[in-house]
Amino acid sequence: MRQSAEQVTLSIENAFRKQVQTDSKLRSAYLLIHSEKLGIHLNIAEGSKNHGTSAYPQQPNYMASVGKIFTSVLVAILVEQGTLSFDDPIADYLDTLLLEKLHIYKDTDYTHEINIRHLLNQTSGLFDNFWPLLDKLIANPAFDISPREAIIWGKEHLTSHFPPGKGFKYTDTNYHLLGLIIESVTNSPFHVALKQYIFEPVGMLHSSMLHYSDSMAPCPYPMADFYFRGHKLNEYKGYAGLDYAGGGVVAPNEDLLKFMKSLVNHTLLTRATIEQMMSDRAKYGIGIDYGYGVMQFITVPLLMPKVFNAWGHAGATGAFMFYHPQTEAYLIGTFNDASYERKGVRFMMKTIHKLSKCVVAE
Repeated sequence: MRQSAEQVTLSIENAFRKQVQTDSKLRSAYLLIHSEKLGIHLNIAEGSKNHGTSAYPQQPNYMASVGKIFTSVLVAILVEQGTLSFDDPIADYLDTLLLEKLHIYKDTDYTHEINIRHLLNQTSGLFDNFWPLLDKLIANPAFDISPREAIIWGKEHLTSHFPPGKGFKYTDTNYHLLGLIIESVTNSPFHVALKQYIFEPVGMLHSSMLHYSDSMAPCPYPMADFYFRGHKLNEYKGYAGLDYAGGGVVAPNEDLLKFMKSLVNHTLLTRATIEQMMSDRAKYGIGIDYGYGVMQFITVPLLMPKVFNAWGHAGATGAFMFYHPQTEAYLIGTFNDASYERKGVRFMMKTIHKLSKCVVAE
């Protein structure tokens, strides 16, 4: 049954607020839905009555692995400028000490076979240093480690999974390496390059990088807290080195909308580059492919109907930032809790289903 934009908007808002108020783990959540085609613009926040927390739509949010799409776009900008190539070996940009025995699989060293594109689409075969280091941080809140040190720790304590290009393994190590490559070619810290190449051109005035930078313009609201197993992770300064280029972006939803619009409208990257980032992809899971920092929900008969086709990225705190071509809708939000790593995406899919029933605005 078709519904008006007003009916759909109200249904989405009610479902969102109910989700927050009925889940005792949640403290705050944020949601933005924008579709000019459907005549919908919804930007809301909900604080938990159980926890006595407040939430405001203008608050910046930590977006977890949603930040990976920013890193991949930054790499793509440098590719368009001729600074590097997706097919370049990572050894062209990283020092010998970092590269030494970085990728050992079954007693063979594959380090010099890793290209930049292998990092981007998670096919390098490298280990994932994020979760074991997060456990160390939770056990010792004073734990601090740089992104470079995190990679070195990983190669000393973890094992690789397969030769480059021979499989798929989602790992923050890949994006830590991309951050260091970006620093190498721009001669700037990653957070400075992020500001220069993305935040400033797009007009993301209230965006920053967690524990690394401040926003260009002061925001009247503080960054929302985010949690992992009850721990308020934004208070752990050492978390910055774990996250880094794998997901350190902090931004209000309206800024994130500007960024996604710049990709959809090809004002930040050309159409050809975006298509390349999406076409060179690996199988993430059933109905999900992974390009250059881009998750893509694709049609799978009986399991993933075409109506759910969308692209963007999700994060472990229940964060998501996707574009749904059928309804020309942008879906951006977060539940700020690691218990919502999958629930956040499920909520977004239910929202897409509601949007698909909306009468097109005239």
